[in-house]
Amino acid sequence: MSSENLWEVFVQSEDGAPHEHAGSVRAADRELALQNARDVYTRRGKVFSVWVVRADEIVATSPDERDCFFDPSNDKIYRHPQFYKVPRGVKGL
Repeated sequence: MSSENLWEVFVQSEDGAPHEHAGSVRAADRELALQNARDVYTRRGKVFSVWVVRADEIVATSPDERDCFFDPSNDKIYRHPQFYKVPRGVKGL
């Protein structure tokens, strides 16, 4: 099987929770990938939703470009959670 048959699997444990990477499966098409993901990654616990994404369709940053890619956001302190103070009585943050 070629690399185009590699699918990355993301699972959601409950409604509203973020999808998290669970692993990879190999399959000829998306329907088989979804079935394989269900068979492998949903038997170990509660799963609300499953996503499969062809691995060669994922676009990611390169370690070589890390500094220039992320640098513009580092000088804007208001984007960092430490910038804000949580008011007393606010729960769930």
